[in-house]
Amino acid sequence: MAEEKILTGDEVLKKYDTESNTMEYRGVMAKIVSALAITFSVFQLYTAAFGVLDAQLQRAVHLGFGLALAYLLYPARKSWRRDKLHPLDAICSVLGAAAPAYIVIFYRELVLRSALPTPTDVVVGAIGILLVIEAARRVVGIPMVCVVLLFTSYAFLGPYMPGFLAHRGLTIDQFVSHVFFTTEGIFGIPLGVSSTFIFLFILFGAYLEGTGLGKFFIDIANAIAGWASGGPAKVAVLSSGLMGTVSGSSVANVVGTGSLTIPMMKKLGYHKNFAGAVEAAASTGGQLMPPVMGAAAFLMTEFVGVPYIEIVKAALIPAFLYFIGVWLGVHFEAKRGNLKGIPREELPKFWEIFRERGHLAIPLVVIVYLLVSGYTPMRAALYAIVLSILVSAIKKSTRMAPAEIVRGLENGARNVLGVLIACAAAGIIIGVVTKTGVGLKLASGLLKLSGGMLLPSMFFTMITAILLGMGVPTTANYVITSTIAAPALLQLGVPVLAAHMFVFYFGIIADVTPPVALAAYAGAGIAGGNALKTGVNASKLAIAAFIIPYMFVLNPELLLIYGVTGSLALALLTALVGMVALSSSLIGFLAAPMKPLERLILGAGGLMMINPGLLTDIAGVAIFAAILFLQLRRRQ
Repeated sequence: MAEEKILTGDEVLKKYDTESNTMEYRGVMAKIVSALAITFSVFQLYTAAFGVLDAQLQRAVHLGFGLALAYLLYPARKSWRRDKLHPLDAICSVLGAAAPAYIVIFYRELVLRSALPTPTDVVVGAIGILLVIEAARRVVGIPMVCVVLLFTSYAFLGPYMPGFLAHRGLTIDQFVSHVFFTTEGIFGIPLGVSSTFIFLFILFGAYLEGTGLGKFFIDIANAIAGWASGGPAKVAVLSSGLMGTVSGSSVANVVGTGSLTIPMMKKLGYHKNFAGAVEAAASTGGQLMPPVMGAAAFLMTEFVGVPYIEIVKAALIPAFLYFIGVWLGVHFEAKRGNLKGIPREELPKFWEIFRERGHLAIPLVVIVYLLVSGYTPMRAALYAIVLSILVSAIKKSTRMAPAEIVRGLENGARNVLGVLIACAAAGIIIGVVTKTGVGLKLASGLLKLSGGMLLPSMFFTMITAILLGMGVPTTANYVITSTIAAPALLQLGVPVLAAHMFVFYFGIIADVTPPVALAAYAGAGIAGGNALKTGVNASKLAIAAFIIPYMFVLNPELLLIYGVTGSLALALLTALVGMVALSSSLIGFLAAPMKPLERLILGAGGLMMINPGLLTDIAGVAIFAAILFLQLRRRQ
């Protein structure tokens, strides 16, 4: 594969992040789009403050705004002009607002004739479904559309399907009525979560970025780790982890922090393929980092039926282990290449940064406090949005002008479109699953394929999630895998939260898994490296993400499901030793350069510590100690 030229942040986003490749209007159209986006945000804030509408009404208004904006901002063809609205897009935008508005206007009549649609209902519903699918093609991408069309075809081809997949089949009326006019299809749980929690947290993230919190995180990371061995790479890991607390997009995180950290890494001596990989692996982990995780985490609260703070607690130790794994990989690579840090005199001073801009982090602290105190995520996010604006005004250097506050409303609405459309499209899949019962059938088929054994079932579930994640965004990936794959793990006795976290993790890690590794491609674009080699390096650095889900399924204590216990400390200790062993074996350095046989043996020892059994832990620790002893002797 040819080396790629170095791209700017905007070029990377447009090339690798479909959601960022939007129209660039000027004049009247720019004002119309801004007004629509701001109105959308105001509606969401109003309902959050004074109470949401009935479920289907809230979701219908949410979808109407989303479709109208999506068709105005995402052209049907990439070759069309980016500064002029095409008539086809204008028509689709109007229809996108009108189809959900039909539900709002005739809500009472639709409820009274539930499951008995009129010909008009069917026509409007069919138009709405087609508009959601086309919006998914424009905003999310072709792979998502292919999955949706596959499930849609299955709804009609049931009588012709082989074996356990066969069903009676649906008529057009049944399909449209179920998918568009009930809360089990497009207007199901995913869109419901998007219309409440997700929108507000994305708006919160937009305001935090507007206050300059991202730059604050990078400066703090520089002050903490910039001087250490391989300093800029460790800064990338630390700053991307901090950015992940407010950003739910791997590619956007790569661009936000990588534009600064990747050039620093290359200057220090890291190869461009490794520099891009460090940022990709660290930025992908941002979606695993509490308190503001990826949008799929909010869906998990509804699917699992636990408060959001329980999801945050469960994610703490796995996220910590993930970033420890990436940090170790960077450290061993720096030691192997004898890469020094940045001189201390060239770095910003920690306390000076904290004194000047530390107040910007107050909303993050407050939102965690509110969630722990029992506030709903929607109420906590609402208060945090207001607080982020007020806190920025404490100092003149960080104060947001009125125009910036209004721009935050527009950016929040724009940023939510990818998640909103993915949730609506995923609702079509859920509608087919609930109407045909294919979810349980696929789970039974997965169990049969794995022979009813846990480890093979986990492996097949992992492959499913990674393959889907290569083309489907994390949100939709989680919806699909939690519907068709997680039930297989549940039938084998895996705790419900552990099963859902398992598919959540592998959906995210697909962003650094070749051949389609969007976060790695973005890192390679900024570094000017080879995309495939960058993806391979990112997978090595992110090895923890391939191992940790197995660890918390086999040992659910790591998710704090049973609280803090003595056995948790032992499990955490062996997990940390396992991370050190695996990272060093993949890089080829522990205390000194490693021989191939040593790397193989140490990798095996690290894998032994995945299983919480006493004998495997003892064997793994013994192997690690023996290799470390040999390494220390060789270094002397």
